[in-house]
Amino acid sequence: MSDLLEVVAYTAAGEPRARAVKLPSEPFDGRVHEAAMHDAVKAFLANQRQGTAKTKTRGYVSGGNQKPWKQKGTGRARQGSIRAPNWPGGGTVFGPVPRDYRVDLPRKVRRLALRSALNARARERALSVIAPLGFAEPKTRRMAELLGKLGLADRKVLLLTSELNPNVALSARNLRNVDVKRWADANTYDVLRAEAVLVEESALGTLEPGAEVTLEAPAPKRPKQPRTEDEGRRTGAEAPVGAEHKPAARKKAPAPKAKAPARKAPARKAEPRPAAKAKKAEKLAAKAKKAEQRAAKAKKPATKKPGKKKD
Repeated sequence: MSDLLEVVAYTAAGEPRARAVKLPSEPFDGRVHEAAMHDAVKAFLANQRQGTAKTKTRGYVSGGNQKPWKQKGTGRARQGSIRAPNWPGGGTVFGPVPRDYRVDLPRKVRRLALRSALNARARERALSVIAPLGFAEPKTRRMAELLGKLGLADRKVLLLTSELNPNVALSARNLRNVDVKRWADANTYDVLRAEAVLVEESALGTLEPGAEVTLEAPAPKRPKQPRTEDEGRRTGAEAPVGAEHKPAARKKAPAPKAKAPARKAPARKAEPRPAAKAKKAEKLAAKAKKAEQRAAKAKKPATKKPGKKKD
């Protein structure tokens, strides 16, 4: 038995039981696989399509057996048939043709999707257990009264029975939001489409009792009492006895204090950085070195290059 998933149980007359019931661990293991449910719903909707849509191409439209006018000399564009797609009444290009939209899912994926859908409804408290319904004859009024007691009159309900019961199915046939199926015939789409799922207890087997169910109504909220008569007139409530309208005294704001003018600090001269001083000293040293080299070159006597003697 599952210790996590407990749901409310009802009698066949629609009366809630004092204790909840524990759902069996198979299929209620508490896991929800969203990808499997998505694939199962897509496959179900695709399998409902008939695939009988058909449009006629230019070869299937009657008429247009001859050329509407000659190829040259008319000044108009060349045309081969009045049933071409660009003509009114012509054929359809790439239109639908009869096809099969069926999608096959592996059996394990289908079972996983159904288990996930049932677990999701149980975790949302949208799944309930009811005692076996023994309808002696088809009665729509009896089914409507039962759903009204359960608070499901205006909701989409899926009723899963243990076996095929024609009287129960006929009783719910005229109710627009009620669908009756066997537990063995349930599918993922029907479980997810329903807002509430009712399962017969016999379909799940023997169930263990769970925690006690307390159905206490919330305490009504008390209206807020106004402080003055004027506020009571605006809100439509009566003021408490002895309350008088007294205007609230306004506190005088303290006058702002005059601030003394801020003194300006004397501007400081920017001191040169040590890195700038070093660069400046290097430049001066380089200039002095160049000047010494020039002076040394000027003092040296000019030497003549040895030339060839003339004969």
